[in-house]
Amino acid sequence: MTPTLTALTTGFLASLGLIVAIGAQNAWVLRQGLRREHVGLVVAICVGADVALMAAGTAGLGALREAAPWLLDVLRWGGVAYLLVLAAVAARAALTSRSGLEASEERPARSVALTTLAVTLLNPHVYLDTLVMLGTVTNSFGDLRWVAAGGAMAASLVWFTLLSLGARALSRVLDRPTTWRVIDGLVAVVMVAVAATLALG
Repeated sequence: MTPTLTALTTGFLASLGLIVAIGAQNAWVLRQGLRREHVGLVVAICVGADVALMAAGTAGLGALREAAPWLLDVLRWGGVAYLLVLAAVAARAALTSRSGLEASEERPARSVALTTLAVTLLNPHVYLDTLVMLGTVTNSFGDLRWVAAGGAMAASLVWFTLLSLGARALSRVLDRPTTWRVIDGLVAVVMVAVAATLALG
C-alpha cells in the first residue's frame, strides 16, 4: 500500500470508528431520515461541521483541551441540559403519540437546522474526537496530513448519507404508530445515556 493510500485509509477508518458510535447526533439523523424531513439539510449540517472541525484539527488546533479547558466544561454542561430536554420531548412522544410517520406535523427547516446544530456542537466529545484525536492522527502523516484529513472527511459524508438514506428506505415499512413510539423511546434512552456520560465524564 502506498503512503498516500495508507494516509487516506487510516483517516477514513479512524473517523468512521469515532462517528459510528451510537449517540445523540446519530439518533437525530436516524429520526429525521425515518420521518423523511429535511434530510438533506440535516446531512449537510452534520458533514459540514465535521469537515470544518477536522480541518481545524489538521491545521493545528488540536491543543484546544489544553488551551481552554473551561470551554469544554461549558460545552459539557450545556450539552447535558439540552440532551435531557430532547430526551423529555422524545419520551413524551413515545408515551402519547398515536400517529405514524406520515401523519406527524413537519417541523420548519429552521427548527430542524437549529436542533441539528445543537446535537452536533453541544457535545464536547465532537471537539475531542475531531480537533484532538483526529487532528493527532492526521498530523502524524506529516506532508500527507491533508490526505488523511480527506479520508476522515469522506468517512463523515459516507456515514451520514448511508444512515439517512437507509432510514428513508426503512420508513416505507415502518410507518406504524407503535414502531414510531418505540423509536422515540429508544431515542430518549440514548439521549439520557449520552447526557449521563457527559455529566459523569
